[in-house]
Amino acid sequence: MFAAVDLGSNSFRLHIGRHEGDVIRVVKSARDPIRLAAGLDQQGNLSPAAIQSAIACLARFKQILDSYPLDAVRVVATNTIRIAKNSADFMPAAEAAIGYPIDIISGEEEGRLIYMGVSNSIAIPGERRLALDIGGGSTEVILGRGHEVVKVESFSIGTVKHSSTFFPQGRITEAGFEAAILSARSMFEDAAPPYQPEHWRNAYGSSGTIRAISDAIAKNNLGDGSITLKSLIALKQYCVQCGQVSQLELTGIKPERVAMVVGGLAILIALLQEFNITVLQPIEAGLRMGVMWDLYLRATKRDRREQAVHNVATMFYVDVTRASRVADMVRSLYAQLKPATDTYIRHLHWSAMLHEVGMAISHTGYHKHGAYMIENADMAGFTTREQRVMSKLILSQKGNLRKISDSFADLDFAKAVLALRLSVTFMHSRIELDYADFSLKMKSKIELEIRQDWVTLHPTVAFWLQKEIEFWREVGVEFVVKANI
Repeated sequence: MFAAVDLGSNSFRLHIGRHEGDVIRVVKSARDPIRLAAGLDQQGNLSPAAIQSAIACLARFKQILDSYPLDAVRVVATNTIRIAKNSADFMPAAEAAIGYPIDIISGEEEGRLIYMGVSNSIAIPGERRLALDIGGGSTEVILGRGHEVVKVESFSIGTVKHSSTFFPQGRITEAGFEAAILSARSMFEDAAPPYQPEHWRNAYGSSGTIRAISDAIAKNNLGDGSITLKSLIALKQYCVQCGQVSQLELTGIKPERVAMVVGGLAILIALLQEFNITVLQPIEAGLRMGVMWDLYLRATKRDRREQAVHNVATMFYVDVTRASRVADMVRSLYAQLKPATDTYIRHLHWSAMLHEVGMAISHTGYHKHGAYMIENADMAGFTTREQRVMSKLILSQKGNLRKISDSFADLDFAKAVLALRLSVTFMHSRIELDYADFSLKMKSKIELEIRQDWVTLHPTVAFWLQKEIEFWREVGVEFVVKANI
């Protein structure tokens, strides 16, 4: 049983689902329309009231999560928390309230997860499809074939800001609508060519906003009853005739969602116009379903992150033989260090596989280039937090340790750094480790026991180990090497 929590710009939502055959069935859902994006002040900070509301919601969600026997839980945060300047201050209290780490995902990763939810809910193998999702703070457009994402883009345009900008105080005018549509079209027009109908067979809309618009059209007998440009224009005209958000009466639409429907409607009209979509099919599945499928795939050893690492290594011509040698050594060295948890095991392996990625830019300071590349790369399945961990590990592989010493309060992380640095050193020295004749410990100090003949067989190893002793001494850690085995 899996749980997905989506900290969206309009609402916080929760799904709990059980995998059954080829589907994940939702057994519990919850929603709290806290409108987090509206809580951003002019400086881009979440207001105290918005934070308080969010924390209270997360505490309620925790009570729900605690009542189910869950195999895995993932909490993802989207646009508003991505852009909030004080999100770092908000996160610790938020994570404490819900009891799980919160992953701030990129817009592109959000799009991939949305598509994963969509594709696993459509029983048309290999279908070429377009998926759209209009959120409170961003809009995702994904082109795919079957379960494969071909192209994904995230646009910084959502219902909250669009509604407040073009329909101030809830006033709905023809001029305001036309300006809102034109503004949205300007966001999409440059990206439109790869998403034209010749590249897909069917188009789907996955967000709550799109489903609400679909309900408004169908239940109020507007247009032809489906999401077409004709129906959207009919809904637009109805809104303009009402003149005020508070006067809108749309059967099937909850009152608190009416304001968002207006801004979302302008964005959706722009999408259909720019991408030449004849008809858009609303679909229930989206981000939360995608998160649950991602958790299921991880549980069954089909982790998208493995493919992402392979793709980055291929893109930047990483020497796989050298990388694999380091990855093999780092696994064994880290096991000898006996970490308290397995938190860093996989990230250490991926960092080893990508430790030389920066050489695509320069052989001088490649660890610095690689750290920047991995922290900022678009890597499917990875969170910002995970990429930062890998970036720090890659940065730490050589040179002084002062640049990452603030992370050494976590002993497991310090052990991961030590294992990676030694693995890189031994790879450079062409040492084939015989782990039966090798010992490495790290508690209050580092103790390394090696064969006496290593210095003779590998003349550079003494030089590198002496440098290593000095680097660790600079951050207050004693490193003792014994050549007596």
